[in-house]
Amino acid sequence: MRLPSLFRTPNYAQKLSLLATLPLIAAVAAIAVLVSYQSRKLAEREIAQLEHQLIEAKKAELRNYVTQARNGFYFIYGSAAPDDQASKDQVAQILSAMIYGEDGFFFVYDYDGNNLVSPRQTDMINQNWSGLTDSEGTPVVDELLRIARQGAGYHTYLWPKPSTGEEAKMITYVTSFPSWRWAVGTGVFIDDVLASVAAARAQVEERARRTFYYIGGITLMAVLVVFLSGMVINIRERRLADAKLKELTQRVFDAQEEERGRVARELHDGISQILVGVRYALDNARRRLGRGDLEGAQPPLHKGVENLGTAITEVRRISRDLRPGVLDDLGLGPALKALTDDFAERTGIETAFSTVVFRNRLDHDSKIALYRIAQEALTNIERHSGATKVEIDLRGHKRGATMRISDNGCGLAPGAGQTTPGLGLRNMQERIEQLDGSLRILSSRGTQSGTVIEVSLPLSRLLPPGNEASAQKAS
Repeated sequence: MRLPSLFRTPNYAQKLSLLATLPLIAAVAAIAVLVSYQSRKLAEREIAQLEHQLIEAKKAELRNYVTQARNGFYFIYGSAAPDDQASKDQVAQILSAMIYGEDGFFFVYDYDGNNLVSPRQTDMINQNWSGLTDSEGTPVVDELLRIARQGAGYHTYLWPKPSTGEEAKMITYVTSFPSWRWAVGTGVFIDDVLASVAAARAQVEERARRTFYYIGGITLMAVLVVFLSGMVINIRERRLADAKLKELTQRVFDAQEEERGRVARELHDGISQILVGVRYALDNARRRLGRGDLEGAQPPLHKGVENLGTAITEVRRISRDLRPGVLDDLGLGPALKALTDDFAERTGIETAFSTVVFRNRLDHDSKIALYRIAQEALTNIERHSGATKVEIDLRGHKRGATMRISDNGCGLAPGAGQTTPGLGLRNMQERIEQLDGSLRILSSRGTQSGTVIEVSLPLSRLLPPGNEASAQKAS
């Protein structure tokens, strides 16, 4: 029975369609998220600004109310003595009559927390409310008294609305009558402001949802267009696409090599801290020598020499790892020899390198590729194989050049070298494909027979004897 076409291996046109569609979907999704984030952020900023403006308007209104009320009876307060009870009663009566709207009123507390005026909530009058808090635990009367003692200010808290009895958020402006030890103020409920802000946020959410719907519809149409267009692509485009991809990969490798060379040069500056320590030690020794303290100058002098040696070793190690100078100066053979010697010294793994001197020479790209492949292979051996012995053999022959790397480790998982190679093996494969060479990986896991990596380059990668004068030194 034939499988449906959806479950069969996609052809070249379908692969191109998928290759074009998936980035499109990802890009549109990213754009949608970014648009949503930016729109929400902008809307929240505008809503916060609107809320701030509305609340500031409420505060200005409250301050104006209190100022007008105070101006209305200041002729009484200004000429009254601190113990003039008649004047106090007259002012309290005036404030009790100053109610506005459905819930607006003025209140008066003395500095001890006793309520003197509360026209809309008369059950509070002549009672001490010190320590009163709202349902969220916010101090109310004590905070109003504190603000009044400091002069004047605003306080926000929850308070029952006289018209409904339901608790709502209230902003209060309070000022002080210091000679009478009174805190006088009024407040306004801002549930209308909060409702306006909530409505604005709901509108923002609705606009965001509509935007997602629009983007989704546009994306669906675009995906259909891309898919249908990909289905009509001629198979002859494959060769051009492969050539462009190959050229791009080569440029990536070239950029990597150039970047490694640049980093190798820049890392020299990273040793500056060690050199500063050297300078400090030598300067210390110089000062002691200047004082005639020969014995005391020895420790810092030895320390400076030791740090200088460390800096030199570190510079050489970093430079050699990133771009071995011996590869450019002496060729591939000496570079691989230095690499294996360093590997053996660092890991303790027995490592042998053998080579046959080429009559012809490898070109520059081939030398770099073989060196990086050997470097990658040794890294994998060190990390994963558990090997105790490694052998590297490099030789030229009439068909080109071959490098063989073998170890006695645990080997690779079945099919790891053929079906789903790791990043290191994939890098090896791509490097050698750029040079029209071949890579073979032979491994038996669990038998301790180890792994063999065999890299072959064609004869076209060897420079003929006539080019020896202009070529690099023999590998």
